[in-house]
Amino acid sequence: MSLGAFSISLNVKDINVSKLFYETLGFTVFGGDIEKNYLIMKNDQTLIGLFQDMFDKNILTFNPGWDQDAKTLDKFTDVRIIQNELKAKGITLSSEVDETTKGPGNIIIMDPDGNPILIDQHI
Repeated sequence: MSLGAFSISLNVKDINVSKLFYETLGFTVFGGDIEKNYLIMKNDQTLIGLFQDMFDKNILTFNPGWDQDAKTLDKFTDVRIIQNELKAKGITLSSEVDETTKGPGNIIIMDPDGNPILIDQHI
């Protein structure tokens, strides 16, 4: 099962302070909108999402259908297929995608330590 591009989505207290900190580490703004309190920062192939007042916890994020540059892949595993494979393996989903739909959708699972994992398909 291929989960797609990986990033970590951080719950930050002050997006401007966090932006400056990660820029000091060599990250640059790759996407997002600071006016809407979220940025995607990139350093080489590493992606970090900064989100102020959107989430309670940091989230591990996978994007089926995208590479690390947010470019659409020709072939990928649809989030609905991933959902069915996870269920078949006995993994409980906190949030499911409607299997009668196509295109964008997301699911959420929790790892054994309570860390949320978002599988978020944009295409």
